Amino acid sequence: MQQSAAWHAVRKWRGHAFVQRLRDAARAHCPEQLAELDGIAMGLGWSADDIFLWNCRGELVHNTPDGCTTFAAAGADHTLIAHNEDGDPFLLGKGWLVEVRPNGKPGFVSFYYPGSLPGHTFAVNRAGLVQAINNLRIREPAVGVPRMLLARAVLDAGTLDEAVERLADTPRASGFHHTLGAAGDRRVLSVEATAMRCSVERVARVSGHANHMIHRGCGGEAQIVTDSSRDRQARVEALLQPHDARIDGDLLVDMLHDKAPLGLPIYRDDPNDPDGENTLATALFDIRDKGVALQVRAQRAVVFETFVARATA
Repeated sequence: MQQSAAWHAVRKWRGHAFVQRLRDAARAHCPEQLAELDGIAMGLGWSADDIFLWNCRGELVHNTPDGCTTFAAAGADHTLIAHNEDGDPFLLGKGWLVEVRPNGKPGFVSFYYPGSLPGHTFAVNRAGLVQAINNLRIREPAVGVPRMLLARAVLDAGTLDEAVERLADTPRASGFHHTLGAAGDRRVLSVEATAMRCSVERVARVSGHANHMIHRGCGGEAQIVTDSSRDRQARVEALLQPHDARIDGDLLVDMLHDKAPLGLPIYRDDPNDPDGENTLATALFDIRDKGVALQVRAQRAVVFETFVARATA
C-alpha cells in the first residue's frame, strides 16, 4: 500500500460524508458482502474504514490502475470468455486464486487482489456463472453500492438472469463492465453497469471490451478514456474482424497476448505503462452445459486448470 499512488489518493477521503453514504448504501443493499469486507479487515489487522476506502477506489479516484481486456464468443455448443487481468505491476506474482464457500450460496473460484473483495476480477461460481470485470473510469460517482461490492454480490446469483437483475436493480455508485456467461445457457452478455444506466447487450458471435463504455447511448455519461484503453479497443476490433464466423479458445488467448504493431498493446508488460498497469493473469473460460473449464496463465505459462461442475438444485 505504501507504493500505491491509488491508496495515497484514496486515504485522503478518510472521514468524508460521501464515504459514509456509500457504506450506508452497501449495508442496505449488500449487507453480506459488507460483512465479508469487514472480515477481511479483521484478518489483515486494518481498520474496517480503511479497507472500505480501498474497496471504494473506483468511486473516489476515477483514474485507478485497474485495467483489463475481455473477449467473448458465443458458439452453437459452448461459449467462451477470455480475460486479461491488468493491474498494479507491483502485484505481479502476488495475486491469488481463491475458492470461497459462503453459507447458503453457490460459492466460487476467483482471482484475488490482497485487501480487495474477490469478484471484481474474473471468477466462476458453482452454479456455472462466469463473470469477467473491466474497469470503467466514471467521472461522476453517485450515492449507491460501490462497484466492487456489487461485483462480489453477482457471484451469489444462481443464473444469468439473476445476475443481470442484481446489476440492474441495485443503486450503483460508479461502474464496471461485466462480461457474463453461464453453463447451460447459450447467451453471453456484455453489461455496462454504471451510476447512470445499466446497458445489456447480447454477444451475437464475438466481441471485445477494454476500459471505457462503448454501448449505444453511453455518450451522456462522463468517463475517462485513456490512450491505452482506446488503443486496445481498436486493436480488439481489428483482431476480431477476420474471425467473426469461427473462433476458439486458443485464438482468444493468442489475442490476449497480442503486442500491437502500432499503439499501446493488449498484453501489457511495460514497467512504464502509461496507465501504471501490467497483465497479471490471463483466464480462459470454456462454458458448456454441465459446467465450466477454467484455465489461468501467468506470463503465458499455464499455472492453473480446473473444471467447475454446475450444481443443480
